[in-house]
Amino acid sequence: MVKGANVGLATLSDNVDAVFVSLGWASPTGEGDADVSVLLLDGSGKVRSDADFYFYNHPVAADGSVHLLGKQPAGEGSEDRIGFDLTAVPAGIERVVIAASRYEGARFGELEDLRVTLADGSGEELLRFSIDDAGSVSAFIFGELYRRGEEWKFRAVGQGYDTGLAGLATDFGVDIDDAADVADAADGVDGVDGVEAADAGGEAAVGTGVESAVEVASPSPAPLVPQEDGEPLPGVPAPRRPEVQGEPRDAVRDEPQGEAGGEPRRAARPRTARRKVTLPKTARASLAENESWRPARLFPVSALKSDRDRETRATSVLLSVMAQVPEFGRRLTAGFGAPAGRMETFTEVSLPHGDSPRRPDGVLRVERAGKLWTALVETKTNGNALRAEQVQAYMDIAARRGYEAVVTLSNDVALEGSPLVEVKTDGRRKHKVALWHLSWAEVAHQAQMLIRHEGVGNSAHAWLLQELLHYLQHENSGCHGFQNMGAAWVPVRKGIDDETLCQGDPRALEVVESWERLIRQVCLGLGGELGQKVLPVRRARRGTDPGERRARMADELCRDGRLHAEVLIEGAPGVLTVAADLRTGKLRTSLEVPAPEQGYPLNWVKRLVRRLAEAPADLHVETLVEGDGGGPRGTLERLRPEPADLLPKNGARITGFRLSLFKNMGSTRGNAETGFIRSVDDAVHRFHDGVVVHLDRPAARRSTAAAPAVAAG
Repeated sequence: MVKGANVGLATLSDNVDAVFVSLGWASPTGEGDADVSVLLLDGSGKVRSDADFYFYNHPVAADGSVHLLGKQPAGEGSEDRIGFDLTAVPAGIERVVIAASRYEGARFGELEDLRVTLADGSGEELLRFSIDDAGSVSAFIFGELYRRGEEWKFRAVGQGYDTGLAGLATDFGVDIDDAADVADAADGVDGVDGVEAADAGGEAAVGTGVESAVEVASPSPAPLVPQEDGEPLPGVPAPRRPEVQGEPRDAVRDEPQGEAGGEPRRAARPRTARRKVTLPKTARASLAENESWRPARLFPVSALKSDRDRETRATSVLLSVMAQVPEFGRRLTAGFGAPAGRMETFTEVSLPHGDSPRRPDGVLRVERAGKLWTALVETKTNGNALRAEQVQAYMDIAARRGYEAVVTLSNDVALEGSPLVEVKTDGRRKHKVALWHLSWAEVAHQAQMLIRHEGVGNSAHAWLLQELLHYLQHENSGCHGFQNMGAAWVPVRKGIDDETLCQGDPRALEVVESWERLIRQVCLGLGGELGQKVLPVRRARRGTDPGERRARMADELCRDGRLHAEVLIEGAPGVLTVAADLRTGKLRTSLEVPAPEQGYPLNWVKRLVRRLAEAPADLHVETLVEGDGGGPRGTLERLRPEPADLLPKNGARITGFRLSLFKNMGSTRGNAETGFIRSVDDAVHRFHDGVVVHLDRPAARRSTAAAPAVAAG
């Protein structure tokens, strides 16, 4: 599409009751990012209330019409997906504005490959709008969905705002107050969306929510601008506010200073209005007589003897919890285009297929307004691979019976441009069936996010999710996530050792794909523990085709014997680098900290060493200087008594510091204690817990758009 163009969704697909809109961009440095937001507007061109404004701290509509699905790596950047159930959008809403904003003075013109895509309920891309003229703006409207009678249409808007999220929200009827008042009111609250520490009884206690900092202004009609096809276009009002330095994001990012000489005090997020329950921060004392007693579990694993037993039990456990915990079930099915409605789940269903019936592992059914959405579920555990012929049979059955999707679930991690199974689609069939994949690691991640960080509706739901998580993480469940580097791992390592591995060897490409899956899983695990976004970095300069990028990485592996990845952790002062040297058997995790803009170099190094007082003694610290030459370096143990040893002797200008930890990597391809996968996961967690947590967070973002006092789920 071109800027200003519009198109009716019904002319593009028959499956547009639910659609996915993806906002994407690439960053040359790998660190550029933006936050998406959605505004529902009535006939006056304004929001009806603060509940019509969806963003990072209010991602889900109670009626299921809007669901911000979060970020994921895509191509050479990141992509934010938004799910819309257009049948659930209230009748009074005429337009849905889709926007994004940047912060800390960043501008959209600094990003590359800016784009918006729209896909139907089966995941098939219907349209794309690429933007190459974003310019120096900190907020940007990518497009909008709007009604024309009973039909929904999409318009490519492509308009920027110098005034950021505050100006954009204000122009659509949201009154933005100063978030400093909100942060002060929430002083002393935990940073977990309004959930306090557990009380003596072990159940999370929730205090009184602070007042919303977002109020609705009196509506005023937006000006109309003629459109090329003759339809009136509700225009975007001109920005009215002056530029605000320090773009709005979230009060949790502010770091007000404590008493003189003290460390910065982290401000908490404002509380939400709805009560939420998370796991207690400390476990209650056990009543067992001795440590050999084990608590009774809702989902026992001791009787599992075979892979078939594991698949049957895991499917039943997961589907039952999805049906009983609406927040969790919706979290998993929203990404498949399912509506928000009453969910029922089934196992071992017999469906006719040729001479013999087929029995999918499970069936998901969601009912909304008398309509049914149905998905077949095929499950694998314990590292077993999905079988293409089996998945193909379920796709054929779903197409014949008018089902919407087939969902595969296994320990493997799906990659862009590299499907786990190849299936054929009969183009003569009008009904489309979507094929989606879930990793057990992603299921565990979503459960962790709900019960440890975001909260669920009541203590029973929290307990069910805790039991599910315990089951998934038990060694006998077979649901451990990606756990095998594949058959090519050992031959490739041997070829690197004896220098017989040649560029173009397909086994090197297999290892690169396994490495990418491993890094994706490590990000899911760490993100679930922290309650923060943790994503692999895709740098724009390496191209946009995932197949070409992996081929180049395979050639580099053959030439240098190294695997390399970068991970962006929300709140970290830089990008975490993970490098595996297959020649030396060493893992290196590192992070570059930029030098302060003001002050004296001696004070910089003293403060850095002081901040790392609790870091591992074997941490390597290297001074980065201008030019090609390297700066001084040494272990933290040696530098603690003499921080000045980090200053370059020739007076070169210091640009930053590189912090690194080294570890022997496992030699086996599996998940044993000495395995490669376990060693990479341990290395990333050790670096974060031992180093990153002690470093200064990035410059505080002054939030001018605080979280509305509405529940996020």
